[in-house]
Amino acid sequence: MQTLSINNKQKLQLSPLNIPERLLLGPGPSNAHPTVLQAMNTRPVGHLDPAFLATMDEIQSLLRYVWQTENQMTIAVSGTGTAAMEATIANAVEPGDVVLVGVAGYFGNRLVDMAGRYGAEVKTINKPWGQVFTIEEIRQAVKTHRPAILALVHAETSTGARQPLAGVGKLCREFGCLLLVDTVTSLGGLPIFLDEWGVDLAYSCSQKGLSCSPGASPFTMSQRAMKKLQQRKTKVANWYLDINLLGKYWGKERVYHHTAPINLYYGLREALRLLAEEGIENSWQRHQQNVDYLWERLEELGLTMHVERHFRLPTLTTVRIPEGVDGKAIARKLLDEYGIEIGGGLGELAGKVWRIGLMGFNSRRESVDRLVDALKKVLP
Repeated sequence: MQTLSINNKQKLQLSPLNIPERLLLGPGPSNAHPTVLQAMNTRPVGHLDPAFLATMDEIQSLLRYVWQTENQMTIAVSGTGTAAMEATIANAVEPGDVVLVGVAGYFGNRLVDMAGRYGAEVKTINKPWGQVFTIEEIRQAVKTHRPAILALVHAETSTGARQPLAGVGKLCREFGCLLLVDTVTSLGGLPIFLDEWGVDLAYSCSQKGLSCSPGASPFTMSQRAMKKLQQRKTKVANWYLDINLLGKYWGKERVYHHTAPINLYYGLREALRLLAEEGIENSWQRHQQNVDYLWERLEELGLTMHVERHFRLPTLTTVRIPEGVDGKAIARKLLDEYGIEIGGGLGELAGKVWRIGLMGFNSRRESVDRLVDALKKVLP
């Protein structure tokens, strides 16, 4: 116990940091892999040190692999997934641009808010939370609104629904717009083929399917998106997230832009290395097999899922809270008595569902067994 004097008037008692161990089966973060934690404990070097610049190059290459893209502009934004989300909007949207957003959950609404703040003329297509858009519905909306950018959430974290993307990129090219995709809860955990699908802008986070600490978030832009950026009539309104500037730090010029979170990048590099070592297709398969097992075990308890099976995420499942059950109380019991975190519902699903994440390092049968065994004890 340490005693500190503040203005010689009061004393503050401080103990060394002591955080309880948790199994993080909520919507994120997930538990970091032990190798990743060890990497983040590595001594830092300077953010322009050749060894660190080489690490940045490796991160770029590995991100292209897990996203299945050859985009030159593929980096990690120094910030959480929301910063990477804002980077796509800040760089792609000019005042007056029509931006069409598919809203079927909380994070579609966040894209609407962000695009509006950057001066976009925002249009939306909407679905009940937990449903997805058909290609015909998307076509009709694009034909009607003729947007400069179509933004879709691939994996809606608030609902557990997976938006099919096959054919959407081709549609966007037909109508001359860019395709922006949120892959925050899908990267590493379910099939993504950015180039094959014709995705122009995508972002993700480090703390879910990649099982790293939050704060170093994947971001990528296609050549089509870069061309729009280079033809802007106005400066990017967000200096910190301006890809014109960030690209010079991550590219050949190596021009200082900001002090990168060095140890977080160490962790991200190791997380991506582990994923490449496993093989991205093997990771996709592992996530699907383990979530199939989760659904089976939950159904044995009499619980039902919110999303139609064909459109469920393998990384995050929304489970309907049974009638008469206090969802918050159950989640708190799991945390306090069993050290297991699950999430509650957001927005329209608040109080109606639990959100159970099975992502990255946590996507294992033993995670499922530990959760279900605890649920048996706490459910009325």
